Amino acid sequence: MDLAFLHPLYEHPGPWASVYVDTSRHTESTPHERSLTAQSLYRELVEQGADEPTCRAVQSAVEDLAHSPEPNGRALFARAGEVVLDPPLAAPPQGSSALWATLPHTAPLLDLANEEPVCVVAYIDRKGAEFELRGALGSREAGSVTGKQHPLHRTSSADWSVRHFQLRVENTWEHNAAEIADALAVCQEETGADLVVLVGEERERRSVHERLPRRLQDQVAETMHGAGSRLLDEEVERIRTEHVQRRAEQELERFLAARAPDEDGRAGAVEGVPAVIEAAREHRIDELLINPDGPDTRREVWIGEDPDQVAVRRTDLKAVGERHAWSARADDALLRSAVETGAAAVSVTAARSQEGPVGGVGALLRWA
Repeated sequence: MDLAFLHPLYEHPGPWASVYVDTSRHTESTPHERSLTAQSLYRELVEQGADEPTCRAVQSAVEDLAHSPEPNGRALFARAGEVVLDPPLAAPPQGSSALWATLPHTAPLLDLANEEPVCVVAYIDRKGAEFELRGALGSREAGSVTGKQHPLHRTSSADWSVRHFQLRVENTWEHNAAEIADALAVCQEETGADLVVLVGEERERRSVHERLPRRLQDQVAETMHGAGSRLLDEEVERIRTEHVQRRAEQELERFLAARAPDEDGRAGAVEGVPAVIEAAREHRIDELLINPDGPDTRREVWIGEDPDQVAVRRTDLKAVGERHAWSARADDALLRSAVETGAAAVSVTAARSQEGPVGGVGALLRWA
């Protein structure tokens, strides 16, 4: 996950209110329910010691979501009476929540606001294709292509002239399949879509699939369910979910391979809070791996004013001359360091492997 959008959160000192709002339910009573949610989150922040202006800013922002059509939710990060950042969520949180802490609680964003895979869905027939872009936040039209219109239909006669006509039908369809494949490849490249889903009759899907560039072959799935079908929606969601799992597993496999020492005893990855904190202090983290359910993600660590001022013990910061120290969650402290040093971060929640970084925290290194 690219964390650059979080930079504004680290340009100001804390403490911070971090609020996650579920907007996945939409009924006639939604405006009233959002108002109650706003009041509840306000009270939670007050009880945790948040200042009045910040509590009011959060309450107002949540109330503004009363008529929001967003399918999943929003995160709100506020301080000093102002909401500094409010990214939409790609997945609904498990209920609305609020936390008042030294650092913004950004760790849930790895699962809730991660770049969910975007699909180009191509509805194919012999005349051409319609393209639709589908993502976590909805869908939109993404263009179309129209091939040759005549001739397109076979006959059953064995007459030579008819066989000649049928050959022309085949040539027309092959031409159209090639045009669809070319247009689909361009659409995928322009939109940056992660996946391509082909919808249509089996022969037509296969003809287009075979003509797609080699670079796309591992990103293509096929389905016979038509436009507007509930089964198509379920199929696309399954394809997207499996893609997320594969991506998490690939990152985890890369981490596990790098964790093993080379012939000189050096490893390209570290795990556990103390080792990852040491790498963060030295700006060696290339990619941070977090399992949000890991036992050490909530572990108390100590931070200074700068992102690389992070330590397991408060005395460790004093030893390097840092005069101020505040306690923070390990995952949020390490994410701050990753953001400010240009590192990536990934949640390994979706990986089906039982093996992961010790304590739920690991890092691939820029150098051993």
